[in-house]
Amino acid sequence: MQDELDLGSSTTLVALLRHRAATRPEQVVYTFLDRGEIESARLTYGKFDERARAIGAHLRSVAKPAARALLLFPPGLDFVEAFFGCLYGGLIAVPAYPPDPSRLNRSLPRLLSMANDAETTVVLTTSQILPMAQGLFPLAPELSKMTWIATDAVKDDEAANWVDPEATWDTLTFLQYTSGSTAEPKGVMVTHGNLLHNQQMICTAFDQDPSDVVVSWLPLYHDMGLIGQVMQPIYVGGSAYLMSPLTFLKRPLRWLQAITKYRATTATGPNFAYDLCVRKITDEQRDSLDLSSWQHALNGAEPVRAQTIERFVEFFAPCGFRREAFYPCYGLAENTLVVTGKKASAQPAQLDVDAKALERHEIRVPQMGADRNRLVGSGVSPVKEQQVLIVDPESFTPLTDGNVGEIWIHGPSVAQGYWRRPQETKETFEAEVSGGTQAGKQFLRTGDLGFMQRGELFVTGRLKDVIIVRGQNYYPQDVEWAAEGAHPALRPGSSAAFAIEHDGKELVALVAEVDKKFSNGARDELAPREIADAVRAAVMKKTGLYLHALALIKAGSIGKTSSGKIQRRPTRELFRKGELELLGAHITVAENGPAIDELADLGGTMGDLSAYLPERPAERSARA
Repeated sequence: MQDELDLGSSTTLVALLRHRAATRPEQVVYTFLDRGEIESARLTYGKFDERARAIGAHLRSVAKPAARALLLFPPGLDFVEAFFGCLYGGLIAVPAYPPDPSRLNRSLPRLLSMANDAETTVVLTTSQILPMAQGLFPLAPELSKMTWIATDAVKDDEAANWVDPEATWDTLTFLQYTSGSTAEPKGVMVTHGNLLHNQQMICTAFDQDPSDVVVSWLPLYHDMGLIGQVMQPIYVGGSAYLMSPLTFLKRPLRWLQAITKYRATTATGPNFAYDLCVRKITDEQRDSLDLSSWQHALNGAEPVRAQTIERFVEFFAPCGFRREAFYPCYGLAENTLVVTGKKASAQPAQLDVDAKALERHEIRVPQMGADRNRLVGSGVSPVKEQQVLIVDPESFTPLTDGNVGEIWIHGPSVAQGYWRRPQETKETFEAEVSGGTQAGKQFLRTGDLGFMQRGELFVTGRLKDVIIVRGQNYYPQDVEWAAEGAHPALRPGSSAAFAIEHDGKELVALVAEVDKKFSNGARDELAPREIADAVRAAVMKKTGLYLHALALIKAGSIGKTSSGKIQRRPTRELFRKGELELLGAHITVAENGPAIDELADLGGTMGDLSAYLPERPAERSARA
């Protein structure tokens, strides 16, 4: 397939875009859909190259080569021009998202953390955002010391001053700051070579060609949106229609309407996106859609939910959506993007396993009457030089098929490490297996758990998210799935389960979003006790765990990464510190059941967990 794409002699993204501009200058590569419907901006390959040269030349006049440039843009084509302007100017891009004025206490610290870690000296934005951004200077004086440039004000005629930065396969292109699902964001160092190799993997996995059409609402500053939806059309010589994430969240129908209108072949979303479409789109609206052109409905969640596939396929089959179009895959920023993907035109692989055995990290066929989990395969490595191993995370010994361990990766798509974090780079990117034919080879430790079965990768969860109760392992997503199906008040794909220590014991807690129709009225209408009873019963039946704490929060407020993954550890910290804004909560303390039960109306914030767990008898006596 790659030989058919007319890549010329491109060894960098700069060379590739220049080649596309020379061979197909009038072809439209990007169209931005305002509100998901109005074609408000377009870029041809020729104009794209001109804007990148103009911005690149301007940047070379104000910044040193390899300087880091923070990109603060709203959804739109200005971001795309600025990102490639950095590549053309020899700067290292640091994609970010403008801080939300209504949530500065959360969004501004993360932005400053990224800027300080990357030591950015330049900030790129738009003429519209620049005055608003300057209003942040009193809160963040370090931002005022940087050079701010509104790229939409850069004149096209500056393109004549452009000088090729002479980048190579090994030149650093941008820092992809991890989305923070498990820890503080770290800057993943991605080169031209990493990107082009990963583009080859994506192209091979999807069997793409220049006729491929992308429709995307994914954030452009995140790897799945930037690499999968912006760079990939350039690699194959195709086109993309982009819209704001808010457009999709407010009305998911617009995403599917755009797929219908533009006969899209590729469109991507995490579990919650497909679930949201099923929940929010009516039968009548569905009947107006034609999804028969959709060949790759990508889902890179960890893990992909079998229930999500079944619900989406069943609901949208009448408008032409095919089961084989559902495309589970696996990837992460540290491997640039994609690691594995389903074989083109094949059905998504599914496997029923014994739920209790899985808690012991064993894969067994469930016997009659036994609890079972249905796992979805994330595909195979598309190219031979990209290797995936399952490794015991303690002994570093490779495991055979059917054994759960940590997913390790070796190959040209593996990024160069974390920006200026040599120790963490060594621990994560330079791991070596113990003995065998792979000894001496460096692997990326993903922190994800999974197993191989007949060449197919099955992702089971995060190594550090596993809940350990009385020495036994439990996957948090099993608790979340059971809870979300127990009561209609809980929103699918919007809860976080975790363990928290109290009085020397591991207790299981769940933070869950409440659907808007249940939270619009008075708090006493929410009935936390009723929800808790239903959820606890479902969790106990599914996992054998007793849920000690249930915290209910409003829709849209749980922590998620930009790619839709639940931020369990940050949510746990908010729970522990008492910084959740609650609609209601129900907490018990008995280790094996509700021996003592207390309904807490917490008046908006949780406070320290110990203050809301029933006291031990000795504490009651002392206070009395």
